[in-house]
Amino acid sequence: MQIEQLTLQKIRGNLVTLELTKAQPPPTYEEVVTIVADGQSPRLGRVMQVSKTHATVLVFEGTGGLGLNTTTIFTGKSLEMEVSEGILGRVFDGLGRPIDGLGSTPQGEMRDIAGNTISPTARVYPRNYIHTGFSAIDGLATLIRGQKLPIFSMDGLPHNRLAAEIATRASIAKGGKFAVVFAAMGVTFDTANFFRNIFEESGADHRTVMFLNLSNDPVAERIATPRFALTAAEYLAFELGYHVLAILTDMTAYAEAVREISSSAGEIPSRKGYPGYMYSDLASIYERAGIVKTSTGSLTQIPILTMPGDDITHPIPDLTGFITEGQIVLSRRLFQQEIFPPIDVLPSLSRLMKDGIGEGYTTAEHPRLAAQLFAKYAAVGDVRAIASIIGEDELTVEEIALLDFGRRFEHEFVSQRENESRSLVDTLNIAGELV
Repeated sequence: MQIEQLTLQKIRGNLVTLELTKAQPPPTYEEVVTIVADGQSPRLGRVMQVSKTHATVLVFEGTGGLGLNTTTIFTGKSLEMEVSEGILGRVFDGLGRPIDGLGSTPQGEMRDIAGNTISPTARVYPRNYIHTGFSAIDGLATLIRGQKLPIFSMDGLPHNRLAAEIATRASIAKGGKFAVVFAAMGVTFDTANFFRNIFEESGADHRTVMFLNLSNDPVAERIATPRFALTAAEYLAFELGYHVLAILTDMTAYAEAVREISSSAGEIPSRKGYPGYMYSDLASIYERAGIVKTSTGSLTQIPILTMPGDDITHPIPDLTGFITEGQIVLSRRLFQQEIFPPIDVLPSLSRLMKDGIGEGYTTAEHPRLAAQLFAKYAAVGDVRAIASIIGEDELTVEEIALLDFGRRFEHEFVSQRENESRSLVDTLNIAGELV
């Protein structure tokens, strides 16, 4: 049942406050509202706080131009997205509205963007790997279907290019339908065009669903974008049986939007001004990845986040590390040496890798080669530290050989030519030669 209210009590940032009358039934948490001002298009909002006397509504399109004499309509529904197989190949804005000029999507099912909680007893342990075409990932931090494996980047590093190339190159080793859901939050117009062009040029656009939230879009829209994207991904994975790779960039922009809205609402801040519920908020996104017994599909996540001040202990990477199953860390040092992708192998880790590689999954020698490369490259770090103090001229023959191995490892194994997508066989062959 729709309930209409004619006035607002307060406007604060992207939030509006309404005083409820005793005669009307109270709205529910996360209920969708429609806000109508004279001479303006209707705006979408969602109830964020409810008390006996007041309701606070987050307005996704912003509150600019609104006055207190504004009509608010409580719809009695939660925020939903219409999904069908026809969403493949389409581009949406941060609120799930088509922006590719192809009209509305084919009629399908309406799904709550909050998603459905997956019972632990209904989950299947992730096993098979997803091929990305990058040796540093496929060989040493293997991405497993159903895993959530974040990429920790820094300002100025090419994480957007890496995200786009993973999305266009990724494939599954064994049969099945494969799709990519790509969500960009707080990106510039040029970056959004870069993503759209690279998908079209690679020919991967037909299997991709894109959600683009631009930096000049209202900040409130940003907190809904990953949930719209994951709603689409869950439908493709758990209803249609696709193996879906969901790439979410940049989760730091998402977290900053949550912080801004929390501050406007007057909530008590925690570390670095983020709200105390930041952990559970991130978990509500990350934990939507997985495999369920009732479906042949899977949902794998690669959230990408930039670390403010290059600080891996910052609250967002710190909390993300607690929830996810490993991390891929990008290196400024390697980037300055023109190595792409600039993946720092030693702090990078895939906690599910050991159960998704080896005989029956990749190759029998994969675990052995990965362990040997890690061990030798870790020794390189020790020798480099010594050389920085005493100079390379004072090193032993063995230590000089390790330095040479380190240079070759970074330039031959980690670094790849533009548009070079390596097979797993090529990756392991290079690893064998280096070892």
